[in-house]
Amino acid sequence: MMPAMNAPLSKLGLGSGQFALDQLPAAGRGRGRDVEARDILSIAARAGLGVFELTGHSAQAETIVGGIMPRPVPFRVVLSTVRPDRGPDVVEAELRAQLRRLGLERCDAILAPTATDLFGPQGLALWDRLKYLRDQGLCRRIGMSVYASDDPVGLARRFRPDIVQAPASLLDQRLLVDGSLAELAAMGVEVHLRSIFLNGLLFLPPDRAPSHLKSAASRISRARRLIAEGRSDPLQAALGFALSRPEASAVLVGVSSAAEMSAVVAAAMRPPPDLDWDDMALDDPAALDRGQWAAA
Repeated sequence: MMPAMNAPLSKLGLGSGQFALDQLPAAGRGRGRDVEARDILSIAARAGLGVFELTGHSAQAETIVGGIMPRPVPFRVVLSTVRPDRGPDVVEAELRAQLRRLGLERCDAILAPTATDLFGPQGLALWDRLKYLRDQGLCRRIGMSVYASDDPVGLARRFRPDIVQAPASLLDQRLLVDGSLAELAAMGVEVHLRSIFLNGLLFLPPDRAPSHLKSAASRISRARRLIAEGRSDPLQAALGFALSRPEASAVLVGVSSAAEMSAVVAAAMRPPPDLDWDDMALDDPAALDRGQWAAA
């Protein structure tokens, strides 16, 4: 059994971006996707991953996940609200329905899906309802998911969230370089990093980079060369960078198979490589924004 108290692994979390059951590959003849999903959760639980973020899935998928979730639930479960366009009553009803489908009485945290939603016509009503649900014990914390262009510190000063989920990676270091994530942590906000693989960009040969990042191909190629020269690999480097950030309380990864989950756990258990992280950051905000939206 893998050690449950390994510090990097307890900081690691499982995100749901690739977790939809209709996207999980059947690993062999007669092996259903729900079995693959159960194995992913089992590996994550045995390894001691701290957070499981489940957002953006159908009611059917949530019911299946609820049926295969290890019991007692070993994760701090994070949910995201539906868009608030139809008002806070609909948001609350759907959150309560999600919890029933997952077989939970409460969750650790609930996030507003985007900062844009908080500035829409129903934004303040949504945030007030989330504070009410926290006070009622439906969750322990509330927060928001942000992009690099959202002014996360300004949002935190205005709304006082418990958690901010933000993109940061070896290639996209903007919120680290400008001090935003450090300032959030100093304010007592728990920072969860997402998009740490930036849509798998480090894993692709430069000539297969998405069109909006073709201009950065040489920098990506250089980063891969530096990683190889440091006797590491892109997976270990990306995880080592994110898990070593003192600003981050949790680092979310997405996987689509049990094999990928095992590879992530193995890489996270190794010491971070001795690399010049600063030398690998891309400096094209427009391209990075498009990449992070694809990876979110």
